[in-house]
Amino acid sequence: MNAVTHRIFDRPMDAPVPKGFETVIFGMGCYWGVERLFWQLDGVWMTEVGFAGGTVENPTYKQVCEGGTGHAEVVRVVFDPTRISFERLLQVFWENHNPTQGNRQGNDVGSQYRSVIMYATEHQKNAAELSKADYGNRLAVEGFRAITTEILPTAPFYPAHEDHQQYLDRYPDGYCGLRGTGVQAPLTDIAEEI
Repeated sequence: MNAVTHRIFDRPMDAPVPKGFETVIFGMGCYWGVERLFWQLDGVWMTEVGFAGGTVENPTYKQVCEGGTGHAEVVRVVFDPTRISFERLLQVFWENHNPTQGNRQGNDVGSQYRSVIMYATEHQKNAAELSKADYGNRLAVEGFRAITTEILPTAPFYPAHEDHQQYLDRYPDGYCGLRGTGVQAPLTDIAEEI
């Protein structure tokens, strides 16, 4: 699959990550809308949909949907931290899905739709945990249940089939299940907290 050109960024999907750039993996439900959300952000250099967090190597979409692989639908995001902070990515993550629903997102039900952050650095881990605690308090004030988002070290990432990449650019009226809670997440600088 990976001689494929990214439809938005017009660069090879398997291009090496530039020096100084960072990678993070987000799961927020169906990955089509999640990928579009992140490719629209200034400072994001690459997005790629796929699967992570399970026990099967190179799973197919069908296998993941059948529920036996343990994988979540995720988006791998490569970003330039001099142009967009990890904290800004977390703000977008929290505000654009409901992280209290466990193994579902709206009408999409199954463990592949769970909320997850897979961090690549200690800074990302600390920032994710701080923001989860803060956003959890904000949600509780508004009557929501506890956040179920998993915060885990980066796991093996298996790209989805080419037709799933930049799906909502290819099919602009395609399905997008993203729905936030309406509760705002703060833009917190982790450096201020430590």
